[in-house]
Amino acid sequence: MQLLIYILVYPFLWITSILPMKWLYRVSTLLYYPLYYVFGYRKKVVFENLHIVFPEKTSEERKNIAKKFYRHLCDMLVESIKTLSISEEEIIKRFAFTNIEEIKNIEKENKSIILMCAHYASWEWIFIMQKYVNHKGYAIYKRLANAYFDRLVQRIRAKYDTHLVTTKETFEILTKSKEIGELTINGFLSDQSPKKDKAFHWSEFMGVKVPVHTGAELLAKRLDMAVVYFLVKKLKRGHYETTFTTITLNPNEYKDYEITDIFTKALEEQIREAPEFYLWTHKRWKHRDNIPEQFQ
Repeated sequence: MQLLIYILVYPFLWITSILPMKWLYRVSTLLYYPLYYVFGYRKKVVFENLHIVFPEKTSEERKNIAKKFYRHLCDMLVESIKTLSISEEEIIKRFAFTNIEEIKNIEKENKSIILMCAHYASWEWIFIMQKYVNHKGYAIYKRLANAYFDRLVQRIRAKYDTHLVTTKETFEILTKSKEIGELTINGFLSDQSPKKDKAFHWSEFMGVKVPVHTGAELLAKRLDMAVVYFLVKKLKRGHYETTFTTITLNPNEYKDYEITDIFTKALEEQIREAPEFYLWTHKRWKHRDNIPEQFQ
């Protein structure tokens, strides 16, 4: 069944991907109306999240944020499809780096890097960074249910020397890289909500105490990697700008979970500046109630 779905869907995706971007954004505009008004994709989750983190805003203000978010979500969808066939030149034009020298300076220190990322603006085209740096690129991800689409995504990333690895594989692979002296840069989407019974740390995020992922910090400390936060801004439709901020070159100098809290605060500032570009469809605040006693 997985193969049949792949055979039926892939040609449509490929044909769509070769359309000019201006046509794809017309598709995005048209897609917004049924997604928001007819199907209401995860609309309840979006409005609940916005109500939780922006209680001071009026319902109309939250509705305006939601509408802008859904328009951005549709843009993200067509941009993801475009990734199938987009040229290197076009990605470089659309996904700019303001201070790539920040990564190059860490390279001179002979340090591998944990890149702490979030579901904000766009993370789809970050892999083009490999054209500017010498670190071997890894992205930590959750394997897709459909094995054929999973292999497709891996092939797309591999074109630009970014390799996808699952959470379970990460420590073993990066430990081996360290043993052979290979420098790596490793992307973690660190803003997801961990399972409540597997949470090691709760932190205040957008004014609400929630469990947070600590794996990126833990790995950085075990393997002595630099930690960098990358901030992405959407300049206009289809154009993004990334700025790197080094949190630390020496993670073991920080108290447990301090690095994670620094990342969380930086992300919160970014969201408050332009909330429409955050991925509000995730149930990020689902464990906010009934906080275990040791975290209160």
